Amino acid sequence: MFTARSLRCAPRSALPLSTLSVHPMLGSMRGMAKAASGSNKNPYSHTLQLPQTAFPLRADAAKREHLFRDRCTKDLYAWQLENKSRDLFVLHDGPPYANGSVHCGHAMNKILKDMVNRSQLMNGRRIHYRPGWDCHGLPIEIKVLEALRDKGKHGVLPPTTIRRLARERALQELDKQRTAFMSWGVIGDWDHPYRTLDKDYEIRQLGVFHDMVEKGYIYRQLKPVYWSPSSRSALAESELEYKEDHKSRAIHVRVPLTTINSSLESKWRSILGADGTKPVHAVIWTTTPWTMPANKAISVHPELDYALAQCGEHRYILAVERVAELQEEWGTPIEILDTVRGADLVGCKYAHPLLQHIHNPILGGNHVTSESGTGLVHTAPGHGMEDYEVCKEAGIAPYSPVDDTGHFTSDVAGLGLEGLDAFGKGTTAILDLLRNTDAIVMEQDYLHKYPYDWRTKKPVMLRATAQWFANVEQLQKQAVKALSNINMVPPVSFRRLEQFTLSRKEWCISRQRAWGVPIPALYDVATNEPLLTESNVQHIIDVFDKHGSTDVWWEAEDDNLFVAPEYRDNGKTYKRGYDTMDVWFDSGTSWTMLKDVVNRPDGEPLADMYLEGSDQHRGWFQSSLLTSIALTGQTPYATLVTHGFALDEQGRKMSKSLGNTIEPSLITDGGKDKKKHPAYGSDVLRMWVANCEYTRDVSIGPNIIAQMSEIMRKIRTTARFMLGNLHDFDHGKKVAYQDLNEIDRCMLHDLYVFNDEMKQAYADLAFNRAMQHLQNFTTTQLSAFYFDVIKDRLYNDDVDAPSRRMAQTVLMDVLHVYTTWLAPVACHTAEEIYEHYRQMTHKPESSIFKVGWHTALPDQWHQPELQAKWHLLKQVKTEVNQVLEQARQDKVIRSSQEADIQIIVDSESRLGQSLQSLQDTDLASLFLTARVDIAAKQDVPPPQSESYQRTATLDLDECEIRASVSDAHKCPRCWNYHAPQADTLCTRCTNVMNTSA
Repeated sequence: MFTARSLRCAPRSALPLSTLSVHPMLGSMRGMAKAASGSNKNPYSHTLQLPQTAFPLRADAAKREHLFRDRCTKDLYAWQLENKSRDLFVLHDGPPYANGSVHCGHAMNKILKDMVNRSQLMNGRRIHYRPGWDCHGLPIEIKVLEALRDKGKHGVLPPTTIRRLARERALQELDKQRTAFMSWGVIGDWDHPYRTLDKDYEIRQLGVFHDMVEKGYIYRQLKPVYWSPSSRSALAESELEYKEDHKSRAIHVRVPLTTINSSLESKWRSILGADGTKPVHAVIWTTTPWTMPANKAISVHPELDYALAQCGEHRYILAVERVAELQEEWGTPIEILDTVRGADLVGCKYAHPLLQHIHNPILGGNHVTSESGTGLVHTAPGHGMEDYEVCKEAGIAPYSPVDDTGHFTSDVAGLGLEGLDAFGKGTTAILDLLRNTDAIVMEQDYLHKYPYDWRTKKPVMLRATAQWFANVEQLQKQAVKALSNINMVPPVSFRRLEQFTLSRKEWCISRQRAWGVPIPALYDVATNEPLLTESNVQHIIDVFDKHGSTDVWWEAEDDNLFVAPEYRDNGKTYKRGYDTMDVWFDSGTSWTMLKDVVNRPDGEPLADMYLEGSDQHRGWFQSSLLTSIALTGQTPYATLVTHGFALDEQGRKMSKSLGNTIEPSLITDGGKDKKKHPAYGSDVLRMWVANCEYTRDVSIGPNIIAQMSEIMRKIRTTARFMLGNLHDFDHGKKVAYQDLNEIDRCMLHDLYVFNDEMKQAYADLAFNRAMQHLQNFTTTQLSAFYFDVIKDRLYNDDVDAPSRRMAQTVLMDVLHVYTTWLAPVACHTAEEIYEHYRQMTHKPESSIFKVGWHTALPDQWHQPELQAKWHLLKQVKTEVNQVLEQARQDKVIRSSQEADIQIIVDSESRLGQSLQSLQDTDLASLFLTARVDIAAKQDVPPPQSESYQRTATLDLDECEIRASVSDAHKCPRCWNYHAPQADTLCTRCTNVMNTSA
């Protein structure tokens, strides 16, 4: 409880001590130096213990960080791996694409991983962190082809040339990215990264494929897959992004029934006429008119009710639940003549909407709903997975008259569609054909969510092609069950990964590109039947191993080289297929490398942690999970950490078109105009990552980075104060805990609590919480209180005075704990601080990371009762500051040192006992005043008119605070108002001078 009343002025908010006018002796080191060297030089300055340190206030990080980089990265990584007695922590790196410049998303990812690794290292563990790169795939191949086009080199290149150029490109980009990652102070085995293009990696990957073939997970089938005409390749779900406002032309199309089931025919005889001359049309709805040529059926739900309805002169079959809405959409009255179940319609036939001589069936399908459309679904098994499944049961094969580029084939030449782009002119032509036959009931533009190729940013289609698949339906339940034992950060990641895993029945693993790991399948020249057996796959792997590269798959002239001996004399001739593996299969097998690193007990994951962006729930997290479950029955990771994406300061996604991108190098190295874009160094970038709530999308921009720079400046200022006041101190001069002043012991209690808070925050991977604790400790416990109170002791007491050594003892402990907790985030700054005090320690190390954390400080430092007492005293100090500030504003005093304070309080109260437990001189040091007097109310006269006073209630105890101008004089040495008369030394300074003499 707290209340305050002022007898002279209205209540004022508590002011930090920095707002009070204090003597330069109690100011910053810069102020001290200025006072000592200026025209008004203190004649006693040579007797003061002024701060001395070479640690600079300004980081000049772009020029200085490299001085400390090797010892906290390359040298440190090698050193810690040699310490075999430490438990091993494995953070397995998810490989970024070796393509393009690094961005802020890269910085967040790599720095987060580094903070995890460094916190584990400080916690006494060895770390294994081998950076990786995904070097195959379409993005790199496209960049190579674009570069050739830019140089005017057109034409079809042989796969061997594309592969050579793609390899060169990937390695060049990898080196650029590695240089950037290392410049951020990320520790790891940078000289030996894993690269998916290396022979050893490819052989391991093919080994996983071999084992999945052996277990029956790999198969080939003609079925619809996501196909990107712009990339000319099949895509996995993880390679898609969805555009929310894709515009399609939605149409309602009527098709005449040509055959009606006998039961319906008799039921509808009175409606259709005895001779059946009144036609009935089924009305279908689609947003993909380009798929009309591939129509093979109409699907209805067997359990839905369907109406035979009169609409103008037409009789339509529609879902009963859709009639009211369709009547409104079409603007025409619809009368229901009869209703039947969907099952009654199954078996009827209709004329194809474009090819009337072809009669297709109506099929039952449980995927049909009455939520949109007409309740009758245009079914093209070559262009939809649900369509494919329904037709498969009916024995109808998929059909797709569209080629790799998205143009209609010669199969539909009779409709005049051959060569037309299905999404463009082909759609227009089909709409014209339907209009010409009066088949369209209604058409309109329709905005909806639609899949796009995430690389080319162009729409994809579902298209039936013969592809290789991994059957993951058998693995789903086992994978999700295994996930329940994984530590997820944040916990909601479990549901997201579970959802993506359960929604994936199969995994299309083949791609139609040259740059990748070949699918080791041969095909019978006569029948095109694949040869994919355990023994032949192993034979092909052995050929690759012998020739030193998978390039031989494209370079060898003789297909027979890849045929295992047992298949060479079976009367068949085989040829190679040139599909390559999905890059998610590439990276998804990277866990196999960890078998050589760790020796985990059965049932334990190989990696302690995977840490990537939220997009990897349907990418690397899932592909690694599925391949590991398939081969080992367990997850490859024990903990899964997910981070969000980097946005601009307005919360928008960064893009070149918006002009809101910011490259990490602009932050660390600065721009051409250093005033506009200063070179902040990598520790400021790291501080941004640490201060983010990384489990969500986070913002970055000039203003945010400037805030991070200010945080780093305060940290350096704090460290500089401690270093400057420890210049003549070492561990041999420490004062025993029991001999410390009470305020010093209270500071050690605060340090104990701070240490526990930091330990828990790092254990929770809550780096932003850790940085909040660090900043609060810096501002509240250190700068605003303890440093202020001990400056007088540090500067003005005798060099070896016990009171000064007490303060230095505490500063030494604070500095070391402070620096070690800072180290995982601002590693270069922590190393620089440690460089300036390591020789003071009892066991100097070459790096702060070799020291480790104070995971447990001495229990005697934990003094909650002492803390409660000093919490109350700090409240009194706040109230005293209020009174002093009013006097200063009235120009009665210039600084708090010119005032005497009298506190009138009940001596039996908790507040009174707390105040009286300290010496008057200790209270004067606490309040930064000339004198302090504690008195009982009955012992003091009424306040003088020239005094300032304030009544406050602190924790139920009332006190009155009076401030008046002191009659003491300023000491010319310490500048405190403790001298008995003008131009004479105070008692303390007299004793110091006599001792030094």
